[in-house]
Amino acid sequence: MALQTILFDFTLDAEKTATSSQRQDVARVVRNELEHVFSQLELAYSMESLDGGYFAVLHENKETIITCRIFQKGLLTINVEYYLADGKEPLMSFDTMRTMELILRQKLDSDRSKYLPPIKRGGYIDIYMTSSACMYTFSSPKVIASMQNERIIEYDIDTLVYEARSPFQKIQIMHSKTLGNMLILDELQNIAESDLIYTETLMGRGIENYEGKEICILGGGDGALLYELLKEKPKHVVMLEIDELVMQACNKYLNTICGDVLEKRKTEQYEIIVGDCVEYMKKFIADGRKFDYVFGDLTDIPISGAPIGECWDFIRTIFEHSFKLLKPDGKFLTHGNGTSCLESLQLFEDQLRLLKPKVKFTTSKAFVPSFMEEWLFYQVTFA
Repeated sequence: MALQTILFDFTLDAEKTATSSQRQDVARVVRNELEHVFSQLELAYSMESLDGGYFAVLHENKETIITCRIFQKGLLTINVEYYLADGKEPLMSFDTMRTMELILRQKLDSDRSKYLPPIKRGGYIDIYMTSSACMYTFSSPKVIASMQNERIIEYDIDTLVYEARSPFQKIQIMHSKTLGNMLILDELQNIAESDLIYTETLMGRGIENYEGKEICILGGGDGALLYELLKEKPKHVVMLEIDELVMQACNKYLNTICGDVLEKRKTEQYEIIVGDCVEYMKKFIADGRKFDYVFGDLTDIPISGAPIGECWDFIRTIFEHSFKLLKPDGKFLTHGNGTSCLESLQLFEDQLRLLKPKVKFTTSKAFVPSFMEEWLFYQVTFA
């Protein structure tokens, strides 16, 4: 059960909405059509003149409100909001929405129109996430933030499997009919059972040779990268993850992607250290420890107009420490962001070019099912 919000908008000739009387005429046309569509409702009709437009409430009761906004520049919007209880039929079918759009487009002589199917709000299960989400837990308690590029994705989520809040973030495991169980941190999608391609592209499966190599994973709390790397017979893997609760949740509800690697914190093949990755990197540097590969499975590239702020500072810190941990022929592998985030990807690459000693990088791409978009990955070595 949730509030259903259906949105319509129409572009009109601005000359037909320029005056108050013209906007009243447009509102009456809308009301007449709605009386046919919602014959079961007794439509009220109140109007108010606003700066640059007109606002009309065409129906309002305890469960349904229909409003119309007419802007002076020729934009008309109609919002239909109603509460839909479980098991009840929706107020409007898709056929009704489409028919109403087409009829009003004709009667209003609109050159462009659009309707959006119900946006479900206030339900117990949240089915909406943002694309190219930047999730920052960093494996460091000092910086926790989130950003996105303001595009909404609707998932076919049907079950909330797990929910808890750690000292660092809100943790959820939700089940999608097509993607399987999904790890969601602070309401941003991270990885799902469908996303083996993400892990394989990050590690360059079939391209990189991990046999007998020493590897450091920064972050990686879902366990997927560690699980897949161990199949490649490395000498040893150390993983630095700050959130114990994430690992417990993934071990129980996402073991199709992490196997049993999160059940133990130390074996002959690997060690999982729970704590601030930056502090442990400093310790490794002081001890002279070196790795063949360092994975940055932490922060996505911030979606921002300039490389400033705590998030970018953290990325630069990770760069600085990671290359001090790499052997001369070592490689730093990390994920970037959605390939549509061109400006932020360019900023990220600019930061790589500023590193001393100089580095060079290549990229690879993969469409990640649960992200519903193509993602960019980086492979960085000393120049």
